[in-house]
Amino acid sequence: MHLFYTPDIKSEFYTLPEEESKHCTRVLRLHNGDTIYLVDGQGSLYTAIIQEANNKKCQLQIIDKQIEYGKLPYYTHIAVAPTKNIDRMEWFVEKAVEIGVSEITFLLCEHSERRQLRLDRLEKIAVAAMKQSQKGYLPLLNDLTPYHRFIQKSQPSSTFIAHLEDDATKSIKDHYVFGEPHCILIGPEGDFSPAEISTAYEAGIRPVTLGKSRLRTETAALVACHTLNVLHDIFAPL
Repeated sequence: MHLFYTPDIKSEFYTLPEEESKHCTRVLRLHNGDTIYLVDGQGSLYTAIIQEANNKKCQLQIIDKQIEYGKLPYYTHIAVAPTKNIDRMEWFVEKAVEIGVSEITFLLCEHSERRQLRLDRLEKIAVAAMKQSQKGYLPLLNDLTPYHRFIQKSQPSSTFIAHLEDDATKSIKDHYVFGEPHCILIGPEGDFSPAEISTAYEAGIRPVTLGKSRLRTETAALVACHTLNVLHDIFAPL
């Protein structure tokens, strides 16, 4: 399936932007009459026929629309402090989108080593991962958010904090509720500060452990994402 990201479809005719047109005609070598597929990042999958295989303005006609394509039957939100090495965070975004994630928020914590973020770059990586894994939904990516502000807006019953302190003894599985949204907080490379952990507890957020191994930030975030994905499959009704 040749999949293209087209968030601005409004009629039965559509023109691919120049970059996508070149990819369609020069890389994939598609021609007039060939079928391609378009996603808008909000669950709509369009079937289109190439009317004019122009490498700058490839003209298409939409012949079919499918809604809720690839919709996740669960809502996974990972709130993570970006790593100093941005390549690691880009890797996490790519892999989380491939696995299946609904929302990612980047946290600004006391021990954060990265205090600036190019969200546009991460969004491009998310789009590429969405197309590569043939998904219909583009996860919501939230810019750097101060930790305390995030805690104030969180839902305590469905939000959990993964840290390295001894009182984090229960796993995500122990708190998992099928059909409910889940948000996991992942700290920076120096972990959450004691004050931040206390703030989470005071808000009613419970701690979880991701296992006995000490994980890098991006690894911990991906483990949390994958764990929720697997738990849904395990607890889903037959």
